[in-house]
Amino acid sequence: MDTTLSRRSLFAAGAMAGTMALASRASAVTPVADTPPLFGPAAGVAQLGLNENPYGPAPSAIRAIDETASKGCYYVRNGVTRLTAMIAEKHGVKPSQIVIGNGSTEILNAIGLIWKDKGPVLCPDLFWDTTAMFAVAKGGSLKRVAMTPDMDVDLDGLAAAVTPDVGMVQICNPNNPTGVTLDGDKLRAFVRKVGATKTILVDEAYNELTEKPNYTSVAALVNEVPNLIICRTFSKIYGMAGLRVGYSISSEANAALIQSYLTGGGVNAAGIAGAIASYNDTAFTTFSLNRVVEARGIIMEAAQKAGLKYLPSQTNFVFVEVPDANALQSKMASRGIMIRGAYGKWKTWSRVSTGKIEDVKRYAAALPELVRA
Repeated sequence: MDTTLSRRSLFAAGAMAGTMALASRASAVTPVADTPPLFGPAAGVAQLGLNENPYGPAPSAIRAIDETASKGCYYVRNGVTRLTAMIAEKHGVKPSQIVIGNGSTEILNAIGLIWKDKGPVLCPDLFWDTTAMFAVAKGGSLKRVAMTPDMDVDLDGLAAAVTPDVGMVQICNPNNPTGVTLDGDKLRAFVRKVGATKTILVDEAYNELTEKPNYTSVAALVNEVPNLIICRTFSKIYGMAGLRVGYSISSEANAALIQSYLTGGGVNAAGIAGAIASYNDTAFTTFSLNRVVEARGIIMEAAQKAGLKYLPSQTNFVFVEVPDANALQSKMASRGIMIRGAYGKWKTWSRVSTGKIEDVKRYAAALPELVRA
């Protein structure tokens, strides 16, 4: 008798019996739900709460990322150098004034850590304060200034609140979550005045989505006002939120300081490749902007028809006044529509992002009913 064959046969028979037993047991168990997708919303879910651009990355970026995948074993120094030079050229500054980070969040967090010991950060009462709160968690503090009656950033109030102990002034323009954009001339006057003695950080994550991005931005003042730092990202108009590429523009001295605090160990190759390929891809950025403007219009029209007030947004989200923001978030979620809930004490303001057009239309159709339910 062939003992080897016999053992194999016995093993196969045992394995078959085990498989049949498992199959029988599985049939009596409630099926496990499908594994959620690794990236993006599940099928049928309208993701309108994260200010993502679902139409990106650009085809040019995707091609570059695909070509780069096989070279993911290499560090990204040359790619970072290339992207740095491209950004510097566009803004008329030296490459040594640019810092590339693992998303603008890494850079903003680094700035918070650097300036937290210089005194409190002076900021609007309502803005994207996640990175500022990171500094607070590490021992820093904030000095908040109330919004204007129409929910705008109060530049005059900020200027009046600058005291010798203030370490830095931080502004988000356009502001998040309000979507309101500060007048470019007024902001430039503020930067020149306050920046003479204090560091000013302006987060311009949504600048490319504004009607007049060059007028709105204060990046052109970096060489004139050495205390000015600008932060931007590839997460919004370029649709690369998950690829984590952001940058700052500042004086050479501040750039060197910020660089010394980065903790990410370098940006990923896919993100750098995509950023290089799409940075000057105006065909895609125009397409992207058009989708945002279209979706923004749908949201505003829906709010108006529902008798709701909204703020004049120039971003990829709209701030809508509702009876109860958290309640509306819950009701929308029950229909597979994900929006943001209340921001702190602003319980009646609801932020909705301009996702895919078909998803925004779902929100618009549901809003009149759910806001009164």
